[in-house]
Amino acid sequence: MDLFNFINAIYEQTCIIITMNKMAVDWAKMLDDEVLATALMDRLLFRCEIINLSGKSYRMENRKSFFDNKN
Repeated sequence: MDLFNFINAIYEQTCIIITMNKMAVDWAKMLDDEVLATALMDRLLFRCEIINLSGKSYRMENRKSFFDNKN
């Protein structure tokens, strides 16, 4: 609810850049509230430009995993 209130307060007053690895339809599951997720996505997608990147993740390729720590 805090995220919604924050976005609701600023979405017509400033630019917002959000990066995520979840599809918009997955937000309802993450927030456990389809109505809230829909309202949030309405505000986030208002006058927006979506840039969908695909391909290999350089971030994951170039970082050491915490789970591969073999000292």
